[in-house]
Amino acid sequence: MPYPPPPRTRSGPRRRSLLASAAGAALLVGCSAGPDSGDDGPSAAARARARAARDSHGLLQRYDAVLAAHPGLADRLRPLRAQVAAHAAAFEEGATDAATATVTATARASATPVPAAEKDAVAGLAAAERALADQRAEDLLKAPGELARLLASVAAAGAAHAYLLTEGAR
Repeated sequence: MPYPPPPRTRSGPRRRSLLASAAGAALLVGCSAGPDSGDDGPSAAARARARAARDSHGLLQRYDAVLAAHPGLADRLRPLRAQVAAHAAAFEEGATDAATATVTATARASATPVPAAEKDAVAGLAAAERALADQRAEDLLKAPGELARLLASVAAAGAAHAYLLTEGAR
């Protein structure tokens, strides 16, 4: 009985090896994207971080204005305000100096009138928290890794703040 012919041994890498290598290389390239190499200004991530810091500072100013107009709300609003301040600091942590300077100047320039009634002032804060949380949830889809995680965390905190402000009034 004759023996079957020996299997053909291929020279070079196999197709699966090549596909796995190509997929791995694509993942590494996508994960290791560094800052923009161009000198045309800050990267998209730096601009997004600066915008988030600016928005947090704007919200912080709203809290300060409400607290100044309605000191009776201090016990209720101070913990939320402290978290908003921490969010602003977290966004500023990775921002460039030029972006941070612009954020601070812009945040100081805008002022929002405070309603005379405490209930309306708190409702305005809740609406601002909700709108900012929604905006951050949209922005995180375009943000790179760590910034996306930070935006998601802060968006969730903002949604919780809006809930606490809304439910606390009931």
